[in-house]
Amino acid sequence: MLKPRVIPCLDVREGRIVKGVQFARLRDAGNPVERAALYAEQGADEIIMLDISATPEGRSTSVETVKAIRQAVGIPLAVGGGVHAVDDAASLLDAGADKVCVNTAAVREPALLEALADRFGSQCIVLAIDAKRTPCEDGLTHAWGVVVRSGAEAVKIDAASWAMEGVRRGAGEVLLTSIDRDGTAEGYDLDLIRAVRASIDVPVIASGGASTPDDLVEAIRAGADAVLAASIFHDGVYSVREVKFLLMAKGVEVRM
Repeated sequence: MLKPRVIPCLDVREGRIVKGVQFARLRDAGNPVERAALYAEQGADEIIMLDISATPEGRSTSVETVKAIRQAVGIPLAVGGGVHAVDDAASLLDAGADKVCVNTAAVREPALLEALADRFGSQCIVLAIDAKRTPCEDGLTHAWGVVVRSGAEAVKIDAASWAMEGVRRGAGEVLLTSIDRDGTAEGYDLDLIRAVRASIDVPVIASGGASTPDDLVEAIRAGADAVLAASIFHDGVYSVREVKFLLMAKGVEVRM
């Protein structure tokens, strides 16, 4: 069984890292190439870069940024934002990405996942799901709907069901982000992680809400195969190395 991964996330807009709360109130958080190099040096298992304005602006991910990050780090790099077609993914992989993340375009046209998996292999395809809690009819329980276009548009799809379909169509991994927890420092949505974990058998990357190493421990124990964080690293609250040592102190084996 593979050890859990610790993954810093670079949300990029106009060549700079940005961070906000629930996909809004964005602030500058540094240079993506410099940050990627720093996190790799600290022991990050992987870097995920998401060009968050690519889809809303109707363009592809900045290939030049991907190339620059690839030159700065030797660890796995996953890239998303603006992947609308097989050619978009090919450009990112040619630029140095190891995996591509697909969100909005896959919701619009699920067959894209099959085309990507057929061309590049499932191990290269990450289905990114931005999920938001929605109340059920009984008013007591809840489910999670899917949101696309960087949080701007809700669609009537259940997140766990969509994860299952996405994997069936070829996704080899799921990047699961809780919009409700994103940037709030309230911890991951553990119920969401459990619901999606129960529906699929490929790795789940938990995202949204990390504040302390304890949050990462809880997400892993809820079923996450990897934990993604941004603010705690960008703001210097913890280094990747510190987080890994603290995880080990809690009994979670990580790659050192």
